[in-house]
Amino acid sequence: MRLARLARFCYRRRRLTVAGWIIGTIVVMVLGFGFAAEPLNDFSGGDSGSAKASDLLDEHFPGNSGDSITLAVRADGGVRSPQVKARVEQAIDRLAKTPHVASVSSPYERPGQISRDGKTAFAVGELDVPSDDMPRSAVTALLDDVRTGAGPVRLELGGSAVDTAETPGGGPSEAIGVLAAIVILLVAFGSVLAMGLPIVTALFGIGSGLALIMLIGHLLPAPAFSPIIAALIGLGVGIDYALFIVTRHREELHAGNDPEDATVTAVSTAGRAVLFAGSTVVIALMGLFIMQQKLLNGVAVAAGVAVLMTMLGAVTLLPALLGFAGHAIDRFRVPGPRSGRAGRARRPLAERWARTVQAHPVAAGLCAAVVLLLLAVPALSMRLSLPDSSTQPHDHSGYQASRIMAEGFGPGTAAPLVIVTEDGNGGAAARLAGAVRETPGIAAVQPPRTSEDGRASIVIAFPKTGPQDEETPKLVHTLRDEVIPRTGVHAHVGGPNAASIDFADEVGGRLPLLIAVVVGLSLVLLVALVRSVTVAVQAALMNLLSIAAAYGVVTAVVQWGWAGRLLGFPTDMPVTTWVPLMMFPILFGLSMDYEVFLVSRVREIYEAGMPTREAVALGLSRTARVITAAAAIMVMVFLSVLLGADVAVKQMGLGLSVAILIDATVVRLVLVPALMELFGEANWWLPGPLGRLLPSRPAHAVEMRPGARV
Repeated sequence: MRLARLARFCYRRRRLTVAGWIIGTIVVMVLGFGFAAEPLNDFSGGDSGSAKASDLLDEHFPGNSGDSITLAVRADGGVRSPQVKARVEQAIDRLAKTPHVASVSSPYERPGQISRDGKTAFAVGELDVPSDDMPRSAVTALLDDVRTGAGPVRLELGGSAVDTAETPGGGPSEAIGVLAAIVILLVAFGSVLAMGLPIVTALFGIGSGLALIMLIGHLLPAPAFSPIIAALIGLGVGIDYALFIVTRHREELHAGNDPEDATVTAVSTAGRAVLFAGSTVVIALMGLFIMQQKLLNGVAVAAGVAVLMTMLGAVTLLPALLGFAGHAIDRFRVPGPRSGRAGRARRPLAERWARTVQAHPVAAGLCAAVVLLLLAVPALSMRLSLPDSSTQPHDHSGYQASRIMAEGFGPGTAAPLVIVTEDGNGGAAARLAGAVRETPGIAAVQPPRTSEDGRASIVIAFPKTGPQDEETPKLVHTLRDEVIPRTGVHAHVGGPNAASIDFADEVGGRLPLLIAVVVGLSLVLLVALVRSVTVAVQAALMNLLSIAAAYGVVTAVVQWGWAGRLLGFPTDMPVTTWVPLMMFPILFGLSMDYEVFLVSRVREIYEAGMPTREAVALGLSRTARVITAAAAIMVMVFLSVLLGADVAVKQMGLGLSVAILIDATVVRLVLVPALMELFGEANWWLPGPLGRLLPSRPAHAVEMRPGARV
């Protein structure tokens, strides 16, 4: 078997293997982090109306990216008082001198920028680059200058560039995740050396993977959150994959095998499951290409590369490290309870639990299904949007600016609609502006502006509702489907808010296709591994249930506000558009990890001559401990992002952790043994022609002692 030969080579040439990994990782990291590609966060591509509007802006209004920085002004004594005016004009001058600010409209020169009560005003700094390309240092310096100083006026800055500058990248999340993994591995193994091997293997895989991501970004741009997502996935699966192999290695050592044979057997069995599980994750991620969004392709490749490198580390670097450890893998034990021989005479708790479920499979299966369906109910009301200033922490300038603008001019000022027409005729643009102004839900419309080449015009309209309000998307569709066609003017509704709406619509439209493709490809892989159509279909259905439950929990926390403040979400908000989209392939792949590890062990015992009922009970008893430890590591790694500042990444971490927790408990401990008990020998049904096409499984000796421990 090729995998066995690879494991034996890495074990015997362990110095060469480790040296190769060290040198290779250093070289890749120097190149990757030294020549890293800049992130790209524009989700407005494709054939959407907002994308066409953006193209027209670029063509006819050069130097106007459509993005801006807003200076919000609040003065209880009135913004026209001499003292307030002087302070505001000083801030406007500072804004105008900021790099990439092409022009600034002053409230004292342009009508409509002072509220009716005269206490609120705003200035708009038009940017000649997208917000994501604004230098963070320049925006931070602007914030420091504008927000300093007391007086009769309050000044705040808002806009995507401000939100980006105020949201720190990185943070303590990854370090906390690694610390949690160390504690869990110490409890699981009781040995410092055994704990260290999965950590070291995972860190090598993640380090080289992240560096490669930085280089690949030159060919396939990815958004700024891609390395965070890739690091989360890589850390979780990297430790888990190594944990599976180390656990099997220690089991083989305790059964009397020498370290080399134990390593080869561990890689040939658990390592084979790791390769299938990791391949499922990668294939599921590649399903994102169906969305036809260039940036989502970048995210998929980034996360896929991280998983591939951790897989490679698990089957090459880890066997070499096991070779150095030898029989000493259990050295440096930590204080804790030990199980003596008397304790081994009793059946493990996991086996006793499995037999309890097997005694009442219908009741257990129904209870588990009801729990998952109840958790999934909130997902039926899920709304999608991209975060904006109103969803930021309340001490941020972006949030404070949005509050000032909402109180003075209405919430729609944060959701301007940029309507672009290729007709430079002033009469046509005026007719368009008039029709938009009369549309229910529109608060105000600025006078049309014609491009310098006279071939296009812009009409900026402000809704009465904010960007996170469910009425705003309805208004955009009304303008596109009814209002604009009636005017006879060929125009497109664009701007950041419309782009967010278009992206959400694309996600909703293509998500069913993504689900179908990911499930189908994963079924093919699982059938090839366990040689059973029944088990593969069971796994797909159970994974769909657990993912739906995770969607429901995210909706309840983020959108409904249940425990949202406790978990670090500053306000109720729609679910970030890309979060459920990314969650599905990642979770479907990760859920298959545990399914593959458990069912492959059950199949191994079954093929050794045990009946299905015994194989399920023994398989669960021998994998429950490692699956529990692996799930606990992933849950802690994913939950650690709740300590960060990015609300979208926090939603992602919450959803992933909930799904993994559900999968390792309700699904693996209840639904799997219940369903396999109900199906009996039918679990292993495989049509003859399909069986002849699939590769045969390698045979491995399996110890049948009922009390055997993992």
